[in-house]
Amino acid sequence: MNRPAHWFSDALFPHGTNKHGPLPALLVMLMVSSGLVDAVTFLGLNHVFVANMTGNVVFSGFAISGSPRHQLWAHLLALAAFAAGAWSEGRVARKIAEPRRRLFHLTATHAILVAAALAVVLLTGERGPGPQAALIVLLGYGMGMQNAVALRMAVPDLVNITVVTSIVTRLVSEKAEHAWRRRACAVAALFAGALVGTGLYLAAGMAAPLAADFVLLALIAYVARDLMPRPVQR
Repeated sequence: MNRPAHWFSDALFPHGTNKHGPLPALLVMLMVSSGLVDAVTFLGLNHVFVANMTGNVVFSGFAISGSPRHQLWAHLLALAAFAAGAWSEGRVARKIAEPRRRLFHLTATHAILVAAALAVVLLTGERGPGPQAALIVLLGYGMGMQNAVALRMAVPDLVNITVVTSIVTRLVSEKAEHAWRRRACAVAALFAGALVGTGLYLAAGMAAPLAADFVLLALIAYVARDLMPRPVQR
């Protein structure tokens, strides 16, 4: 898996200038995950986002104004879970300084959280305040961790794996060699995740897209594990 990831990442930069190894490819895969999960929660949990916090802020305003389609508690819970996940990444960073090692550990943890969310759906379904709250916390916490670690990777145009507003703005307003590839790829990845997530949800319910997201995160963690520095043997 490392070789295709390296090839794809190199294609996003001018020849010979990719200094991030396969990380850009992994971040694009995380953007697919973001779109997939947000599609699932928006459709299945009464218009709640667990990755796109801009949407939750706006929808909170709708809920306060009396919109019957939005539940204030759900949007606030998603914001709190996301913030807690991002905060946790900061604590992990203090203990695991090497970025790629941290990416592996946090992505593996995120996969476990998605597996727990899948178990909730299979055992109790997604209806009712209890299961919905559990799903929002599990998925929102994981997305908070991943967004924070992606930000620390500092790969140009791929530091934000959930929102593409600024990327679209730069895509059409700036001219930069090869940068358009990263920007267009970021938009396409989020779109593809939303498309696949919606298709799976409409065809088979919430369990199917969550299972797909677990597999995707496990694959990302597997590739990231191979990137970790090897211990020095003496």
